[in-house]
Order: sequence, then structure tokens, then C-alpha cells
Amino acid sequence: MEFLAGDLLTPLSVAGLIILSAVTSMISAAFGAGGGLMLLVVMASLLPMSIVIPVHGLVQLGSNANRFMLTFKHLDKSMFVYFSLGGIIGAFAASAIVTRIPLELMKIVVAGFVLYLLWGVTPKLRETSALWRSAAGAVTTFLSMFVGASGPLVGSCLYVNNYEKLKYTATFSACMSVQHTFKAILYGFVGFSFWQWLPLVAAMIISGALGTWLGLQLLQRISADKFKRIFRAILTLLALQLAWQGLQAF
Repeated sequence: MEFLAGDLLTPLSVAGLIILSAVTSMISAAFGAGGGLMLLVVMASLLPMSIVIPVHGLVQLGSNANRFMLTFKHLDKSMFVYFSLGGIIGAFAASAIVTRIPLELMKIVVAGFVLYLLWGVTPKLRETSALWRSAAGAVTTFLSMFVGASGPLVGSCLYVNNYEKLKYTATFSACMSVQHTFKAILYGFVGFSFWQWLPLVAAMIISGALGTWLGLQLLQRISADKFKRIFRAILTLLALQLAWQGLQAF
């Protein structure tokens, strides 16, 4: 366990994070969102944010990649392609200011955007247009570099497409995998050393794979209407929590 813990975490904390990775992966797989932000909040209570955001990103990359591999037949390929192209633009834009932007302010911006997409007027751009999908990729990827858990933001962008359960899960997981890949590249470029955290990340990805499988079994037992209601409620609560975190800094 000491091999996984390093100098900043106790063996008990490491064991807790590995178990929590499974639980949060199950939540995301079953209900569409929520697990990533939950894991981020716990990790932030144990480690500095400068470590949490890139390490959490790697864990989420593994979790979403596992989920995508189990649901890839349902992927909205057009959404994925345009989202990825926009994500490249967002990542390049973030690279210029990643060390200077106020993180707490970005939390409030993200929370407001999520709540607008869930409860506000539907955007006038067609949700299936290339412009909307590319813009979603650019904006959410840019913000994810500073907020950490961008799942509620990406989820709210996909929500307006009114996907059925498995199509949403596959497309969300694919988009998040690309986004977390960009994040890993960016933080590696600015000098973050991932090597010492790889054993813990690997253990959390393995436990997360089990959680993902369990969550997908649960997803198949939930009706489409119930899934959408639970999903919308979870995203709303997470957005309000994110806004509260940001406001506390002022």
C-alpha cells in the first residue's frame, strides 16, 4: 500500500480512493453523471488542487474509456467528431492561460452554463449542427482544464440532444475520454510529473472498471423517463454545489 500512497497520502486514504473510484464510476454509468465531481471533491480534501486536477483527469480518462468500450456501438459519431475538433481549439486556448486563470470564478461560470442548458431556453442553434457540436467541444474542454470535473458541463450539452440511455452513455464517455486526454497532454506539457502517481491511478482505473460494469447493469434496468429525471436532478444539484464552492471564495 505504501507503494501506492507516496508521501502525501496515508494507506487508509489510498484504500478509500480506490473504493470510491469504483463507487463513483458506477454512479456515472448508471445515472449519466455525478461520479467524477464526487470523486474530485473527495480528492480535493486530501491533496492540493495542483495535483488533484491532472491526477483526477487520468483516473476519469480510464473510467470513461472503460465505459465507452462497453457501449461503443451506440456512439453518435458525428457528435464525437465535431466535439473532438472543437476540443483541440479549447485545449490550445487553455494552454496560454492555464497557470493564471482564477479557478473559483470558473466554477461559477460553469455552474451557470449547466443550469441554463438544463432549465433555460433551448439554444437557437440546432443541437445537431456542426457549429453547436464544435462549440460545445471547445468551450467545455477549455473550462475542464481549470474546473477539474467537467462531466456536468458536457452532460448538459448532450442533454439537449435528447439521447436515449445507451446512446447518451456511449457519446458522453467518448467525449469525456477525448477531453481528459487533452487535459493529460496539456498538464504534461506545462511540467506536471505523472510518473509518481501512476500506480495509484492504475489501481483506481481497475476498480473503476468494475464499478462501470455494475453501473451499466443498473442502467439497463432503469426506464428512459426515470433516467432523464434522475440525470437532470443530479446535474442540477452538482451545478449548485459547484456554484457554492466558487462563491465561498469571495
